Amino acid sequence: MASITLVTGGAASGKSRWAISYFRTCDNVLYMNTSPEMPEETLNRLEYSNRENDVTWEIVNNVKDPVSLMKDHKFYILDDLSGYVMNIMHSMVQDIENISKEELEKVRSTCVNNVIECMTRTLELNGALVIITVEPGFSVVPMTAGQIAFRDIMGMVNQRIANTAQEVYLSVSGIQFKIK
Repeated sequence: MASITLVTGGAASGKSRWAISYFRTCDNVLYMNTSPEMPEETLNRLEYSNRENDVTWEIVNNVKDPVSLMKDHKFYILDDLSGYVMNIMHSMVQDIENISKEELEKVRSTCVNNVIECMTRTLELNGALVIITVEPGFSVVPMTAGQIAFRDIMGMVNQRIANTAQEVYLSVSGIQFKIK
């Protein structure tokens, strides 16, 4: 049965570790990392888990268009939504420090629509998707207009995805709590 799961929490709260353990015994997993490189600690954890469970996963870094990658796998991890949103912001907005309300709304809409498309694709494939995101309300207070815009967009995107996902987990200090 297809499933969409969102895991949210503060930075370094155990979200990626939890996502890796969620699919630990599964082959045919695509790990879509939105950063240019996967953090070494996460890569080591993933490789250790794969060896221990005798499975092989595909890892793609610097993911800008996750839907285009969703073809030959059954299970997906999108890590992380905040990096994805930041990539979209940088591609759509010339001057983030002076982002207009119209630009902010366009970025938010694009991010939500793209992630909803990932979710829809997962359901069409009868697969499972775990989306990792940072909870912007758990972070440092933004000081610049660009940081405020990012926080606002992340908050709106997270709310929409959480409302659409079948399950939502909150990760705090390495412990995950099912909240939906």
